[in-house]
Amino acid sequence: SPPPARMEARTHLQLGSVLYHHTRNGDQARGHLEKAWLISQQIPQFEDVKFEAASLLSELYCQENSVDTAKPLLRKAIQISQQTPYWHCRLLFQLAQLHTLEKDLVSACDLLGVGAEYARVVGSEYTRALFLLSKGMLLLMERKLQEVHPLLTLCGQIVENWQGNPIQKESLRVFFLVLQVTHYLDAGQVKSVKPCLKQLQQCIQTISTLHDDEILPSNPADLFHWLPKEHMCVLVYLVTVMHSMQAGYLEKAQKYTDKALMQLEKLKMLDCSPILSSFQVILLEHIIMCRLVTGHKATALQEISQVCQLCQQSPRLFSNHAAQLHTLLGLYCISVNCMDNAEAQFTTALRLTTHQELWAFIVTNLASVYIREGNRHQELYSLLERINPDHNFPVSSHCLRAAAFYIRGLFSFFQGRYNEAKRFLRETLKMSNAEDLNRLTACSLVLLGHIFYVLGNHRESNNMVVPAMQLASKIPDMSVQLWSSALLRDLNKACGNAMDAHEAAQMHQNFSQQLLQDHIEACSLPEHNLITWTDGPPPVQFQAQNGPTTSLASLL
Repeated sequence: SPPPARMEARTHLQLGSVLYHHTRNGDQARGHLEKAWLISQQIPQFEDVKFEAASLLSELYCQENSVDTAKPLLRKAIQISQQTPYWHCRLLFQLAQLHTLEKDLVSACDLLGVGAEYARVVGSEYTRALFLLSKGMLLLMERKLQEVHPLLTLCGQIVENWQGNPIQKESLRVFFLVLQVTHYLDAGQVKSVKPCLKQLQQCIQTISTLHDDEILPSNPADLFHWLPKEHMCVLVYLVTVMHSMQAGYLEKAQKYTDKALMQLEKLKMLDCSPILSSFQVILLEHIIMCRLVTGHKATALQEISQVCQLCQQSPRLFSNHAAQLHTLLGLYCISVNCMDNAEAQFTTALRLTTHQELWAFIVTNLASVYIREGNRHQELYSLLERINPDHNFPVSSHCLRAAAFYIRGLFSFFQGRYNEAKRFLRETLKMSNAEDLNRLTACSLVLLGHIFYVLGNHRESNNMVVPAMQLASKIPDMSVQLWSSALLRDLNKACGNAMDAHEAAQMHQNFSQQLLQDHIEACSLPEHNLITWTDGPPPVQFQAQNGPTTSLASLL
């Protein structure tokens, strides 16, 4: 029989583990785990009990918001676990994750670098790749692009050269390709990303055909996996939705969102992993933007409410997505012509975000609000100076820089400076055509068409408006279709084409009716009250009301 100290430590660990995982009795769980950790440190070669106690205890401290107690505990466990490769790597991952949650990405990257070097020394190229890919992910979050490129190149070589369990190899490849795809999408390079995205989709199909191999790796440092393959499948759907949304393939985005959400619902019945709720929120954020473009404001509003409910269940989820939530409400407010509320929502979102790309996206949309209001020149000039695409643009995103040119073109158009507007819009077209940014292309074409119409150049106007209409129908973008059909009606009237003018007028009438009906439905929903929420956590419930009276002039 084992010596009493070993038995006592193991019993405390087992009791602490059961209490931690299956009850809400944190005090008792902590007491047992602290005893297990204390006793096991006095016993030589008792690694499993010692380090599992340290790992669970630090998790418990974090749950109780005692992060400053968890960190020294993990550091000590890391220090004394160097002869136990599995636990040493696991504890390094755990402390790196803790620093990441605290947004101390520099410390997290340092730890992951230490882990990668340790894995190399103990002969685990697989876990070395996991450490390096994790570090690459954090460097992307920090926008340290000069460090990301050589690191991803090294990761690619390690992944290709590693010969081991096929599922582990493919999961490394998925991790690597997800980083590459998100890097391209962050840079707004929708066309350039296509080969990587295709590889990623093929890779996940390969994984879904492979059976889990029960043979354990011979190297204990290899006993890790990145994500379960079901989670990876949802993640690949998610990055595909992100790509379709940026490219303006909105029906495709809808199709993949539906598939991903269906799979998420099934997974959430069996698995309470917080990453699933994060996936769900990000999917909803993208599909909400699709709905607003395609003229389904009421559905978008109900989905915004769904995001609020998910964020109510998790403070961490809310702190990570509060800025995006207010940004979506700002976009909804624009769509129902509540410009004061839109301004309040975007201002709130700017206060809550430190993410440079999101900041630039919000500022671009806030500038469009000031342009529509027509009397906010001082604020507008100040904003446009901060997102000047001709020099010192604050982010590397190709897509956002093209959008900044469009906003400048729109402002110049409203000021009657048509030659300047044409210069900005041609720049937008050049950039959007280079990366297949279909929605920006459609918006730029219809605005150029409007400028040529105002200048009396009907042929050139027609050359712009007809492809704008075709592209907008393909997306489908309801606002651009409404605008294009009004211009086609007026162009054909001016050119004496009565039948074409009548057909365009009928199209315009149909789009107007659809948008008006959707507008009334959205504003009558109790969730419409969300447009006044600018502080604190999301409201828990909504009182039914008719909603504020809003001007429909911009729609008709």
